[in-house]
Amino acid sequence: MADTTRITVTLPTEQLTELKKLTDNISGYVAEAVARQIRHQLLGADLLRHQEEHGAFTEEELAEARSRICGTTDADG
Repeated sequence: MADTTRITVTLPTEQLTELKKLTDNISGYVAEAVARQIRHQLLGADLLRHQEEHGAFTEEELAEARSRICGTTDADG
């Protein structure tokens, strides 16, 4: 198990109410959401760095990336 640290987080009451409907493990849910956001921001930084070094992505590159990520083709939209 990973090391953990207890913290206090303040959420809007409405969010907490909905969160409790979704899970009994609020800490786990929040940890997963934070991990996903960190991955998202790191990927965004990597993509920006790549474009700064190699230029903007072509439409073909973007279509291939969408296909790999979403399993779609150009015909799928």
